[in-house]
Amino acid sequence: MNIWIVNHYAIPPSMGGLVRHYYFSKYLQKKGHNVKIFTSSKIHNTDINMIQDKSLYKEQIMDGVEYTFVRSRNYRGNGLGRIINIIDTPFKIRKAMKQFYKHEKPDVIYTSSPDLFVAFFALLFGHRHKIPVVVEIRDLWPESIVEYNGMSRKNPIIQILYQLEKWIYKKADQLIFTMEGGKDYIKDKKWDKSVDLRKVNHVNNGVDLEEYENDVQNYQLYDEELENRSIFKVIYVGSVRCANNIGTLVNVGEELKKRGKTNIKILIYGEGTDRASLEKDCKRKKLDNVIFKGKVEKKYVPYILSKSDLNILNYKQAGTWKYGGSQNKQFEYLASGKPICSNVRMGYSIIRTNNCGIENNLTSIKDYADIIVKYEEMNDSDYKQQCKNAKDVAQLYDYCILADKIEEVLRKCTQKK
Repeated sequence: MNIWIVNHYAIPPSMGGLVRHYYFSKYLQKKGHNVKIFTSSKIHNTDINMIQDKSLYKEQIMDGVEYTFVRSRNYRGNGLGRIINIIDTPFKIRKAMKQFYKHEKPDVIYTSSPDLFVAFFALLFGHRHKIPVVVEIRDLWPESIVEYNGMSRKNPIIQILYQLEKWIYKKADQLIFTMEGGKDYIKDKKWDKSVDLRKVNHVNNGVDLEEYENDVQNYQLYDEELENRSIFKVIYVGSVRCANNIGTLVNVGEELKKRGKTNIKILIYGEGTDRASLEKDCKRKKLDNVIFKGKVEKKYVPYILSKSDLNILNYKQAGTWKYGGSQNKQFEYLASGKPICSNVRMGYSIIRTNNCGIENNLTSIKDYADIIVKYEEMNDSDYKQQCKNAKDVAQLYDYCILADKIEEVLRKCTQKK
């Protein structure tokens, strides 16, 4: 198959962490398929823009995968600049696709949200040229906007986005949800009379285990706290922003200090808009057990996690969690063979089902601290069993296996067409 992947935020591994489609491209290519990724030239959460002139697009092989970077405006944070980028980039991607279509025709277009506008234009392009389109939903927009930002569902803009979302689900040839409860979501919205549930598929995020183990051995990062065997290391890897609610971890650190648990340290690897204020908060409270390590290259994450004692998934409470979760970091955590502590209880839980950690709605700082202390004091037999369970379940989410599922959906789509 000749496959076009269209994703606003398809970032090469060497530049960031949004790598789902890199791995699918890698393994689909090994299966003999031709894959081209269309994405924004502005690399999300960095100051990098791959195009500095007036060119519409730039083709580049990165990490062995073919990317077509489409010129997009710069932005920082989540202000007006990003909103304009979200609206403008899909027009440019469509324009680039039209130019490529003159020379080659894809067998299928595989587009990925949460950017509804990119999915919308990919569907228009596909229908115009009679190309089947698979739409993937990695985040429930605008539902997440409502849940995390407190916007009313009756807001006219939100209502328009819901109608756009429904239209996309209806018109897609196949749907892929990264969270397992995609069908539940459609039913809860009462869209199941318009959206054919038989075309709804589930393919989780995952981890490339071969690459992961290679990185543990070859990309080691010396860090005083990481190498200190006398401390119990609680590690968080990811963005430091509103949705991740990292202020909670600072408060947990304060509670642990009050209890005299000086051997427990919370190490936070990542960057984001909340980092500066949270570091000031730690300094004001004289907390030396919550340490912000900053952003690290993805290749160092496996080694960092190999030194962990407990890995943290930390978020704001939200109604969307009942449909499940598919965070990239969760699968890296599993691959590390260490227990996971999640402060939100999710539907279709991998952690609870496989007994590889604890997952609960930890709304109390005291309860959160109790859980961490419980793991620090856990008997060796129980702890090692959870470590083994995590390692075992990671095998199910190896990207080479998940790519088979993606291939099946794409074939189903083209055969039906």
